[in-house]
Amino acid sequence: MPWFEAIDRSGTYSVKFDEAKQKFGTNDLLPLWVADMDLASPQCVQGAIQKRALHPLYGYTSYPEAYYEAIQIWMQKRFNWKIEKEWIVPAYGVVSSINFALGAYSKEGDSILIQTPLYPPFAASVRRKKRRILDNTLRYSDGKYEIDFNDFEAKAKEAKIFLLCSPHNPTTRAWSKEELEEMIEICIRYDVLIVADEIHADVVYKKKHYPLGSFEKMTEKCIVLNAPSKAFNVAGLNTSYAIIAGKKARKAYLAEQAKLGLSNGNPFGIEALMAAYTDGDEWLEALKKHLAANIAFVKTFLKEHALPIKAVATEATFLMWLDCRGLDLSQALLVDFFVKKARLGLNDGMSFGESGKGFMRLNVGTSRIVLEEAMQRLLAAYKERS
Repeated sequence: MPWFEAIDRSGTYSVKFDEAKQKFGTNDLLPLWVADMDLASPQCVQGAIQKRALHPLYGYTSYPEAYYEAIQIWMQKRFNWKIEKEWIVPAYGVVSSINFALGAYSKEGDSILIQTPLYPPFAASVRRKKRRILDNTLRYSDGKYEIDFNDFEAKAKEAKIFLLCSPHNPTTRAWSKEELEEMIEICIRYDVLIVADEIHADVVYKKKHYPLGSFEKMTEKCIVLNAPSKAFNVAGLNTSYAIIAGKKARKAYLAEQAKLGLSNGNPFGIEALMAAYTDGDEWLEALKKHLAANIAFVKTFLKEHALPIKAVATEATFLMWLDCRGLDLSQALLVDFFVKKARLGLNDGMSFGESGKGFMRLNVGTSRIVLEEAMQRLLAAYKERS
């Protein structure tokens, strides 16, 4: 299917490709790290951007009514979540929104609850804001991650904010309704505000994504952050949004965001969001099938060739979390094995926290041909080592 052929991104200022040498010390590898895809965005998005580009002015841009309506309709049809227009706060990006939320709802020295292994900007943002990290480390057993709820409750007693990653990156957990309800109950009990990063919500496989704000008890007691960035491969357009039902919480967030003057929209990002959310359903479903097939291919390859690497069950995202402890290497040597021996650029598991030791993150948002080459390189490197 031509939609899902890998695109050569070198020379386009792509972080994933053009910063590979800076990241890994060499260009002689397949870059499978940064969480964007090598697959073209859907035609509806391309067409909308191209049409807007034909207009010769690209000045300050406001958010039209259709922007808000597109988000409302998307949330309703994909997640059965009815939201009001005034809840939607246009934003620059989910990571910057996390920082605004930390600034709006906590102060220096406050404790912030996270769950590692975790997307690195979470912990980095907490440290940058001079808050204290409380780590409810996820428990790993039989190829799957679960929440240690006793530890979660003990730490929630001290926390001001809980930064929830849902679906979770890098473990790919699509939290069940029951798991979310238990976290919600605990956070309500101890008056902990939940800020939920749901940027991977649109790429969930056999399970279901439950937006945190769709729970009745959470409607006005949480901040939900989302964007079309991951599912539609438009991260470079810096267009996201926060959904904040509570008036007081929304006012505090807007005040924090205003400090940096980030109120104008990206004209191309706005067009991309509206096109993706209006006409992107069919493409998205086809993409998920492609990604699911890629994930199955990697799992089968590792098993059939008896590689001592286990793929953690992938419930969401186009990222695979690989348990490489069977290679019996220190983390430094593990990274060296992938980069210098297999010539593959993956994310170092330790960048996601201490609990990521022995793991690597693989991005399968590419073509089957690229993944086949990656697996052959991995197999050859393992055989040479053996």
